[in-house]
Amino acid sequence: MKLLCAAAMMLMAAYAYAHGADLTHLPLGDGKISTGPKKGWIWACRIDKDAGGAWRDGPWIRPDGTYDFTRKAVVPGDMKWPSHYTIALAGDKRVFTSNDFPNHGTGIFPIPPDSEAFQTDRNPNHIAEQHIAIDLPANPIMLPKPGCVPGAIGFVITGAVLFNALDAPGRDAVAHETQDKCQGHPQISGVYHYHSITTCLDDKREVDGASAIVGYALDGFGITGRYGEGGKLLTDADLDECHGRVSEITWDGKRARMFHYVATWEFPYTIGCMRGAYKRDDVMKIAGPPPGMFGGPPPRPRN
Repeated sequence: MKLLCAAAMMLMAAYAYAHGADLTHLPLGDGKISTGPKKGWIWACRIDKDAGGAWRDGPWIRPDGTYDFTRKAVVPGDMKWPSHYTIALAGDKRVFTSNDFPNHGTGIFPIPPDSEAFQTDRNPNHIAEQHIAIDLPANPIMLPKPGCVPGAIGFVITGAVLFNALDAPGRDAVAHETQDKCQGHPQISGVYHYHSITTCLDDKREVDGASAIVGYALDGFGITGRYGEGGKLLTDADLDECHGRVSEITWDGKRARMFHYVATWEFPYTIGCMRGAYKRDDVMKIAGPPPGMFGGPPPRPRN
């Protein structure tokens, strides 16, 4: 188990070097929860300070307010799943169906007690098949004013669900929680999910060198990868208060200049506030049973 985790960390360090990002000193997102749109922060609809999560900080958390992503303990394993998902246009809707099994291998869950990951995060949950069917606007419209971010925010084109950047008590989930080599893990009802865009997804580029769409938010807007035109690594400084921007992307096979969210290595990783309208039922559907409250799942042992 320890050898597998060490190998995963070496791969992550190599990934960081190859992609021009210093993943050894990423700023912690702890405390960056706002009550309105704010660049580099997240306007969360709901958190539960009494909920569970990682029970102690790992040695990759630094006292200077940063963390070393390449040193994070990784949940061991390479479990394969019968992934089934579709993304299809139906009139003015984009229909997503999935069993939430990703198209890549996952770690072993519950986290094995003899693993390094178990020393900081004792996730007791199993990965379980889901039955997700949601339809999003194919041509989303920006609201006059942004809204808060629910707990479950969309899906990635791996077929798995995307949650916001926080764990249930409101800490930086990417920094504190231990996940598998693809940065995913299950919550209490077995929904396998990410809190950032997985490194197990190919970074496909557009004709201008910018990253292609890697997922969709529940308001219908696309989420693109970490690079802008000319292959520039994007940061919070390049984005607006909701962690997005207007630029030319490929949208349903055609080039269009429009708003989209952007994945970054920096907190809040994907979405800071919601630019479009979304349905409460969709949050509940992808967050997993039992039914959640508006803004995300109900209090749970972990997220």
